[in-house]
Amino acid sequence: MPTQISLHGVTKARGDRLILDAVSLAIRPGERIGVVGENGAGKSTLLHLMTGDLRPDEGEVVTVAERGVGLLAQTPQLPADRHVGDAIDAALAELRSMERRLRELEAGLGSAGEQDLGRDLGEYGDLLTAFELRGGYEAEARVDKAMHGLGLGHIGRDRVLGSLSGGEQARLGLACLIAAAPEVMFLDEPTNHLDESALDWLESALSAHRGTVVAVSHDRMFLERVTTAILEVDADRRSVVRHGGGYQGLIAERAAARLRWEQQYEQWCEETSRLQEFMATTAHAVAGGRGMKDNNKMAYDRAGGRVQASVAGRVRNAQERLRRLREQPVQRPPEPLGFTARPLTGATQGELVSLRNVKVGKRLSVESLTVSAGERLLIHGGNGAGKSTLLRTMAGVLQPDAGTVVRRGRIGYLAQEIPVRRPTESVLDAFGQGLGLADDEQRELLLSYGLFRPRDLHVPVGSLSAGQRRRLALARLLARPADLLLLDEPANHLALGLVEELEAALDQWPGALVVVSHDRLLRRRFTGRIRRMESGRLPD
Repeated sequence: MPTQISLHGVTKARGDRLILDAVSLAIRPGERIGVVGENGAGKSTLLHLMTGDLRPDEGEVVTVAERGVGLLAQTPQLPADRHVGDAIDAALAELRSMERRLRELEAGLGSAGEQDLGRDLGEYGDLLTAFELRGGYEAEARVDKAMHGLGLGHIGRDRVLGSLSGGEQARLGLACLIAAAPEVMFLDEPTNHLDESALDWLESALSAHRGTVVAVSHDRMFLERVTTAILEVDADRRSVVRHGGGYQGLIAERAAARLRWEQQYEQWCEETSRLQEFMATTAHAVAGGRGMKDNNKMAYDRAGGRVQASVAGRVRNAQERLRRLREQPVQRPPEPLGFTARPLTGATQGELVSLRNVKVGKRLSVESLTVSAGERLLIHGGNGAGKSTLLRTMAGVLQPDAGTVVRRGRIGYLAQEIPVRRPTESVLDAFGQGLGLADDEQRELLLSYGLFRPRDLHVPVGSLSAGQRRRLALARLLARPADLLLLDEPANHLALGLVEELEAALDQWPGALVVVSHDRLLRRRFTGRIRRMESGRLPD
């Protein structure tokens, strides 16, 4: 099958930071590709290299799309003084131009000479095929359908673009792209700003698209429902790994890779132990119990020498093999993520946090909310519903304007955005603050989580990406005992494999838990109470 998009030895840096290093990959026509990786890994950079908006520092990018390419950026740039209708006209301009040319050709076919007729019929046939493949006759109907499906049906075409919210502008850009139906669609976080019904509509529309889709997304359910393959951008290795079989294929391949790593580590340990034992015992057991025959001491000594030489050779070979194994050790796989619950005396039963008639400006109004030991609660809702304000109030980070908040036991809090207060502090020092451990103990504990490589431990916190800062905050949470965990969008900025491990760890954690999340897959799998927040309130 031909290749539609290909990268050959592509290297790209941003300033002094290398993002992609000698990356090669291929995408075939009709594939629906999900691009994943933690925040700052280079996903959007990879997308813009494919569209041609960015050029590689080294290597080559080739995208072949006779029926057009369309891009939905993460933050669409629409001129504020134009109207919704103008944006739609711009999106459909190519299709309308094709339709006008078809009408022109049709009008001229009756009067064309024999030579011109053959030429015009050929052009007409090719153009009609391209137009129909892009659904040109249904384009106007597709606009209306997309506007309604994405929750924009109430917005007229005479509406000024500058009067739309950021979310409405993003949805309008998405509606225009889907209506234009280019052969290749590039989308950067298309699920942002969409509610449940709009997400369902988008997933159906992209799955039905007669062309290629490349979408950067952190939405696991979107990836599960839409994609046929995954490109995983690895920030640590500056590489891109392809996984077949969509999102489930990614999870299966990660599990298989983990199993191979465990087996390789076990084999390395067994081989080094065997070689050490061989060298320690073999030389002492040479020719044990051999008697001298015919009192021939010379022959006895010659035979003994040959045995000694043979054994010495085997010992030297074992020493060399052991040296090579130790020079290239197989690191022990990190233990799966987990949380340590060490309840405090007297704080393990009953209420851990309770809110009564709590108000924070116009953002939060909660009459009553209680979380007891062992209880699990997931809160979801639209942007600006007050979810983060609620968690900050529960954690004691934000003081309410009215009402009372009572807390008992230890609370572990993961904020949605991680501030950098001491940018020159190293990762290891920031992790160890307040733990009371020696440097080597801190190092061993942090590395055991598998969140950082040894070379990263002395990197200044101020130079970390958003994803790396998230990992550091998560490591600090893992290392400290808690009775209650308050997690605000815990999956934000993390690689999807780590999100799966985090979800499994939370499922096994016996303490109390309150999670704020828009992650649909987390919500589907969650065992506990689920409540939706609206306008700062938690309706029953």
